[in-house]
Amino acid sequence: MTRDLLLLHGAWQGAWVFDGLIPHLQARGWRGQTVDLPENGCPGAPPGPASLEAYVTHCARVAPERMVILAHSGSGVIASQLAETHPERVAAIVYVAGMMLPSGVSFADLAQQMTAEGFDVAGVNPHLVRSADGAFTEVPAEVAARIFLHDCPPDVARAGAARLTRQRETGRILRGELTPDRFGRIPRIYVEALHDRSVVLAAQRRMQALTPPDRTISLASGHAPHISQPEILAEAVARALEDLGV
Repeated sequence: MTRDLLLLHGAWQGAWVFDGLIPHLQARGWRGQTVDLPENGCPGAPPGPASLEAYVTHCARVAPERMVILAHSGSGVIASQLAETHPERVAAIVYVAGMMLPSGVSFADLAQQMTAEGFDVAGVNPHLVRSADGAFTEVPAEVAARIFLHDCPPDVARAGAARLTRQRETGRILRGELTPDRFGRIPRIYVEALHDRSVVLAAQRRMQALTPPDRTISLASGHAPHISQPEILAEAVARALEDLGV
């Protein structure tokens, strides 16, 4: 039985987002390992390219030999592809308001379809600041505090928003290639963030309908429960993993 968790951050973020969660995981017997994804702008992060292949290669190199992956937001695609590539190393995947998508589908594809159906799934996208060549995006601090971290104490929201970095678009618009025999046999837990303003609940529920999880956890949180309510998240995840026999 593994007790190692690989923690994957979402877009514009870094390994630092899990600083408050790791002690609560450790208190429940789990070792949390973080990783800065290539070209994410954080000090010490590997150079690019920012791509799904590079992300998976880097994660496989630094990850424990046997692990549960906890993936926030956009890194859900990375977690799925890592499980597809190395199914023997992945005991389970926990998606925290994460992009648990079918093979060949990006979140942009899903959002386009849901928008055509009348859903408002724009999230942070209308507020992004794009570089002149369109290669990078940034989230203004005020927007990050309001959309990503609105349920955090104001000082925590301001501090977190100030640490976001620019994101290369090739590392954000990702499509995995998944199969039932590899990714499909890995147990999946989905953590719904009920008050998410970024990956809104309707989109989270659509992803669960398309790629059904083995367990769903519902938290009354915004987009980043690992920051706003880390102890509650750690307890819920530890209990769900235990229930699945992981």
